[in-house]
Amino acid sequence: MAITTCIFDAYGTLFDVAAAARQAASEPGREAFGQHWQKVANDWRLKQLQYTWLRAVADAHTDFWEVTQNGLDWALEAAGLHGDAELRARLLALYWELAAYPEVPAMLAQLKASGMNTAILSNGSPDMLKGAVESAGVQALLDDVLSVEDVQIFKPAAQVYDLVGQRFNCAKNEVLFVSSNGWDAACATGYGFTTAWVNRAAEPVDRMPWTPTHILSDLTSIPDLASV
Repeated sequence: MAITTCIFDAYGTLFDVAAAARQAASEPGREAFGQHWQKVANDWRLKQLQYTWLRAVADAHTDFWEVTQNGLDWALEAAGLHGDAELRARLLALYWELAAYPEVPAMLAQLKASGMNTAILSNGSPDMLKGAVESAGVQALLDDVLSVEDVQIFKPAAQVYDLVGQRFNCAKNEVLFVSSNGWDAACATGYGFTTAWVNRAAEPVDRMPWTPTHILSDLTSIPDLASV
């Protein structure tokens, strides 16, 4: 069956999760943070993801904003910066304005021009996702923004992927699911979606029961994959 619906993870896939730390490091007076920003950005993202998995397993759901703050607090403490309240506040403010990757607007526009359904499916809370979509200026290129808050559990729970069929009334094999997280793409493959892992960092494939259908270095070729 042909692909009718293209679904995207948000953070790290459409939106650059390192942009907040990078921007803060470039601002006047933050030279000290400039020496640590890459480690903080990497630790922040890793802990953010780990806390979603742990909360899902422990049946202790909270919204993604709290998880994001928890991850940042760990990352700042690991870098010896946990006493800098102003830096913490600035980083959190910038997270609501993450830049989209350069190829995103044209890629989404091409999908829409071809008649595809397009949407985000994210761990992010609705308010966070609204801020990111509006900041990137891509709201007109998306049919919907789906959040795990509707099912109160984080990915890769099957209930999250169920949201796609419920919203678009499509079969699993009509969906191309795109994520920058190898584990997310792999689990979505196991669920029944055709998947694309956007492996920008050229990381090894996760050792999972399933593997992504496609592995890409960026999003440029997504319209071609969707039309196959």
